[in-house]
Amino acid sequence: MSQRQNLLHPMISRRTAVQAGSIGLLGMGGNHLQALQAANVNASAAGAKTCIYIFLSGGLSQHESFDPKPQAPVEVRGEFGTIATQTPGLDITEHLPGLAQRSSLWSVVRSLTHPTNGHTLGHYYMLTGRSGATPGFRGDRQPRSTDFPSIASIIGDALPSRSNLPPAIVLPERLVHWSGGTIPGAFGGMMGSHRDPFFVEASPYGNPFWRGAYPEYTFPNQTKMPPTAPDDRVYQAPSLALSPGMTMSRLDSRTRLLNVLDRQRQELEQSACTQHYDEFRQSAISLLSKPTVRHAFDVTNADEKTQDRYGRNSFGWSLLMARRLVEAGVNLIQVNLGNNETWDTHGDIFHRMKNKLLPPTDRALCALLDDLQSLGLLETTLIVMGSEFGRTPKLSTLSESFPEPGRDHWGAVQSIFFAGGGIKGGTVIGSSDELGAYPASNPQKPENMAATMYSALGIPATAVWHDEFQRPHQIYYGEPIAGLM
Repeated sequence: MSQRQNLLHPMISRRTAVQAGSIGLLGMGGNHLQALQAANVNASAAGAKTCIYIFLSGGLSQHESFDPKPQAPVEVRGEFGTIATQTPGLDITEHLPGLAQRSSLWSVVRSLTHPTNGHTLGHYYMLTGRSGATPGFRGDRQPRSTDFPSIASIIGDALPSRSNLPPAIVLPERLVHWSGGTIPGAFGGMMGSHRDPFFVEASPYGNPFWRGAYPEYTFPNQTKMPPTAPDDRVYQAPSLALSPGMTMSRLDSRTRLLNVLDRQRQELEQSACTQHYDEFRQSAISLLSKPTVRHAFDVTNADEKTQDRYGRNSFGWSLLMARRLVEAGVNLIQVNLGNNETWDTHGDIFHRMKNKLLPPTDRALCALLDDLQSLGLLETTLIVMGSEFGRTPKLSTLSESFPEPGRDHWGAVQSIFFAGGGIKGGTVIGSSDELGAYPASNPQKPENMAATMYSALGIPATAVWHDEFQRPHQIYYGEPIAGLM
């Protein structure tokens, strides 16, 4: 697979740089429009055209979701019962009834494992698809240019663009720790910041100690020490409106003026910057001028029936936005269901999972599956859902923070959900032991999960990306998970 070569950054004059910056004539605000990375120009035959990567920051408990242990001792099995799915022999938690009815559409891998119990490194492993850190990784919640590139950045770079929108989008927010640090792993890293995914900031950063699918399913991080102020976040579409006084006719006029200025950019025409400039400009114009694009982001104004099906909360709106971006031709959409560590159920796990976390997830994910299927897009849209790790097999109580028990961090095993994109529905890959503590059969790693995503999208096993020195770097570090496709 021949790849677009990434050239060295050229030395250009101040005058030329000012001319390149003339995109400001469009009158755009910069709050939601960041530099857009270039997509690989080589097409590939693929069953899937789009991947939705649903990330549950904090750590989804396998026992309370897709790998219950009803025969285990009570301190392991917990309080939840199980429910039979449409697939004989496949039981899941009783609090995912919608997914149980749709098991013919999805599969689960019950044996994904990696070697850390830490949030930051766990995020890094699962967002990059690499179960090891780069030599410069410090774990201090600071993304660096020496980090491995994210799965989103790799897919965004490797696949040809199918629209003027960014090829890889993360929504509805970055994963920012309560201390203020940004979780690494979701960025371009060694590929360069110009290959960062495009972040849609629809979920404002309020008090980080409020969690859940607001406004319907909000809960405090620590029950015994709740925030003193209410959770007042308001989910909002990105600001894609033109500046005051900027009509579409004026936008057209300024676009024509840009074409004139383009002819004066002789120096830029000698470098790869020309391509990046043009792609940035076309993406900007697309975001501003196309009603279908604005419609994709404006989910809180969706019709009543649609909002009822997805849920009038941050989980529902985010997955509805993802569905619309699939229709708009985006290659990779990462959906963070909840702010950083929302699924970190150290305490009150049964109340939180039953009443706050599983209901909006079940509802929104079922609506997404139903819509993609009815639109004829499910076979070309791969859905993957996972966390930075699973939860400990035994319950414990942090009495200073919670009145009821929970489960702690556990990287040794977690369950990963797959649907669409050629996935065989009703399939279980691998297993955990009788306590849900370690893989009992067919262990998989983050590298295998990432390889499955790349393979489903038609990225060849021999594909590479090139750094600024034109050095090739392989994309695959594992085999696709056998039996899923």
